[in-house]
Amino acid sequence: MSAHHIADSADSQERTGLGNYFVSNYPPFSFWKPENLGAAREALQQAPRPETPLGLYLHIPFCRKRCKFCYFRVYTDKKADDIESYVQALEKEVELWMQSSLAQNREVQYIYFGGGTPSFLSVSQLERLFTRVKRLVNWSAAAEITFECEPGTLQRQKLEMLRQAGVTRLSLGVENLTDSILQENGRAHLSEEIYRAYGWAKDLGFPQVNIDLISGMVGETWENWRQVTDKAIEMAPDCVTIYQMELPYNTVFSKELKMVDETPGLAPTGTVADWPTKRAWVDHAFTRMEQAGYSVSSAYTVVKDPLKTQFVYRDSLWRGADMFGTGVASFGHVRGVHVQNLDTWENWMGALDKGELPISRALALTDHQRFVREAILLVKTGSWKSADFIARHGKDPLVEFKAQVEDLCSKGFAEKVEGGLQLTRPGLLQIDKLLPPFFEPEFQQFKRYT
Repeated sequence: MSAHHIADSADSQERTGLGNYFVSNYPPFSFWKPENLGAAREALQQAPRPETPLGLYLHIPFCRKRCKFCYFRVYTDKKADDIESYVQALEKEVELWMQSSLAQNREVQYIYFGGGTPSFLSVSQLERLFTRVKRLVNWSAAAEITFECEPGTLQRQKLEMLRQAGVTRLSLGVENLTDSILQENGRAHLSEEIYRAYGWAKDLGFPQVNIDLISGMVGETWENWRQVTDKAIEMAPDCVTIYQMELPYNTVFSKELKMVDETPGLAPTGTVADWPTKRAWVDHAFTRMEQAGYSVSSAYTVVKDPLKTQFVYRDSLWRGADMFGTGVASFGHVRGVHVQNLDTWENWMGALDKGELPISRALALTDHQRFVREAILLVKTGSWKSADFIARHGKDPLVEFKAQVEDLCSKGFAEKVEGGLQLTRPGLLQIDKLLPPFFEPEFQQFKRYT
């Protein structure tokens, strides 16, 4: 999560320009401030709200190389000693979070190892990290333990260790299955490594294996996208996640595009498809995968078996679960307060050296903001169920957002159904673009979603 940009009008979003509009939280990150940290510290000293799950996110910020579209806090130049120091500091941070009153006598519902590249760590480093965290966190009853992987960093031995350690959901950052496109976009792996790693994962019987794809990478064509879709179906993963390519600030591609925009006559090194084309590609993939027996479960995901393939991390967090976000620049949520960690290596490590939680900014949500947040995030799954919102918040989003709902329906993006709202396929494919009107007025006019 980093610099997100919402365009000023629908028309300006049809060309893939600088910035992006993927909405991953609410209120926007630019409203989280250091002066609000007192609210986060106060929340940590209170008992949890009744029936609120607790999750743990661990950020592993190392990669073999930086993808040209990557905007996350990652490092490609750290030495073995640096990595070991980081893993030890991460353990210390987990311990500090778990010492809070908010964590007392609570089991963890879900754990998410994200990055960066968690699978960048060696087998011995991973074994030590898992052992240390298990001493601090009660995860014996965890419903989901997710681990992100870059295929080229995997060996069978590493996957065997992850399986034995209790990982239930393995997510492979595939992105594409054509070597030339992987190379052009700066991915560290090639297709041979993808198929090899995926074969090992299936052989070892992970309960859920997901593959990520990106619609509209530089160099993508209709012909290649059809082939990628068919190959993904042949692989038969439990879940496929498909994102639409964006150009956030502070990426290699965005800097190249900015240079092109500022230098008349200079041609870009590559092009990203416009939004209608990317939406058409995702629609094609969804349609083909539905024909192969998959079900569309959100604006970004298809699943082979909806009864077995759950998204505990996503669905719990979107419904307001507590989550301790650990690691440099990580985001968390504690008893209705958003919080983010310090976003540089030196500051994050420095705080932990002093025995302090490395948090940098926060925002306490009002009850109404908690309702709005849940509404805009859950509609990304394709529907609202009024009864759920009434039970949790005492409010029906169809009533609270009557004008916005009518607008969606009049444009063919949604339909009112018995008990709630259902997005149409065109609405689902561009849901992030349709969300800002649901924001509170003070958050609708801003330039950066950061």
